[in-house]
Amino acid sequence: MNPVRHAARLGLRRGLAEFRQSMTSAEDIGFQIFFAVAFLAVVFFQRGSTIEGTDMSVAMATLPSLVGLQIAFGGIMGAAGVLTIDRGDGTLLRAKAIPNGMLGYFVSRITSAALGTLMSMLIIFLPGLLLVPELAAVSLWNWLYLLLIAAFGLLATLPAGAIIGSMTKSPNGLFLYVMLPVMLVTGISGIFYPITALPEWVQWLAQVFPVYWLGHAVRWVFLADTGAAAEVAGVWRLHWAAIVLGAWSIAGLAIAPGVLRRMARRESGSVVAERRREAMQRMA
Repeated sequence: MNPVRHAARLGLRRGLAEFRQSMTSAEDIGFQIFFAVAFLAVVFFQRGSTIEGTDMSVAMATLPSLVGLQIAFGGIMGAAGVLTIDRGDGTLLRAKAIPNGMLGYFVSRITSAALGTLMSMLIIFLPGLLLVPELAAVSLWNWLYLLLIAAFGLLATLPAGAIIGSMTKSPNGLFLYVMLPVMLVTGISGIFYPITALPEWVQWLAQVFPVYWLGHAVRWVFLADTGAAAEVAGVWRLHWAAIVLGAWSIAGLAIAPGVLRRMARRESGSVVAERRREAMQRMA
């Protein structure tokens, strides 16, 4: 049996097992529901308003942007957050000791994060059908396009999350290295209001990152021609979305394995023991 293929298969099984386990964890489910409720609260208060000059509700215009943000957040946190925890409890050290263990570990992270993101999307869309009646008119093809965009978005953000997570030495560093940058990028990416309301230089800066383009692509799926006026240049630019997300995917997949290997080489039993000692001191 091909050892690389065997490691990938084991990683897939582990990712599925971790996802099933997360669905029985009150903490993990509560985390997903918290963000879903926060997003739906925004949609709830917008459902009675319409975009000027159209009959489209503001809620229908906002919901796709929130889903795009959720894909990006799920990819980055799905890699960075779990990687940071696994470094602390020795999981990464055990993976390093197994032949092709890092490959299997990386596959498991991709599998678990992808399934977790899809579950988060379901938690938003099912109540969203009640809050935003326009969703019922979305065609089956458009829902399939959404799945394709989600897969492409995870491919663009998971490696970035792995790189960031490899530089985060403790769970406390997640806010500084992950949450804070994501919030800053979200604020300029047209998620909660049209990006065209921002200064031009900020618009250019936002278009460097995947968050804007994921929101842009998901808005295209649900808003069609009606929502194009609020986009940069007033048109849908799916080719640029594919180029930017593709560039992030290629760069991330080229850089992440080397970064993870270097990080794994620095892992040892004494390093893990020291992290546990520091964690116990913080809790004391």
